[in-house]
Amino acid sequence: MKKLSVISFVLIAVFFIISCSDVRRTRGREYMPDMAYSRAYETYAPHELLTAAGVNYTALPVAGTIKRGELFPFSISKDNDGDTINYVASRQVLNPVLTPDSGQLKESERMFLINCAICHGTKLDGNGPLYNDGKGPYSAAPKNLVGPDISAMPEGQIFYSITYGKGQMGPYGSQLSTSQRWKIVHYIRSRQQAAKTAAGSTASANVSDSTITGSKKGGADLSKAKK
Repeated sequence: MKKLSVISFVLIAVFFIISCSDVRRTRGREYMPDMAYSRAYETYAPHELLTAAGVNYTALPVAGTIKRGELFPFSISKDNDGDTINYVASRQVLNPVLTPDSGQLKESERMFLINCAICHGTKLDGNGPLYNDGKGPYSAAPKNLVGPDISAMPEGQIFYSITYGKGQMGPYGSQLSTSQRWKIVHYIRSRQQAAKTAAGSTASANVSDSTITGSKKGGADLSKAKK
């Protein structure tokens, strides 16, 4: 009888251990698993890869919302795929931020270097570390922001491109406040003006050199004619 009791106790213990072991191996249902398990992604990963992995992230603020303390809300929404109506309409939007002084422009430069220079470069010539004369991880050269095409672009359209992205460039509407984006537009415009002034000075110098050279040649010809 005692032996039977021991055997029964052992069998019950084994069954209990097996049952507990099976429960430990099964997680069962979890409440909000996305909060418990990180779904990490690379900073510059294409959105298509994120969507394919089930991560629905657009880097854009929720439509119709304004950040607390936000100034100068941008009323033009992003175009639907294939449309350019709002992109064209943004040409009429003027920069609401007053022209910054030297100290404020320095802060605008700092924000540009943090957010934009990795692609467009510290000289704004499109040769940032990600391109690096074609030797970087990006094979396509970013836009030259001090080139003639972007220099001719209205400030509202530059702001639209920063906010919603353009081409291969992602949106920065969630990383920078509206006023910060407008300040960066001011900084880009100041560098464009400086580049235009430098180009004009170089052209004037070349004209002066050619005039002087032509005068010397003309003088030589006259002296030969007198002889």
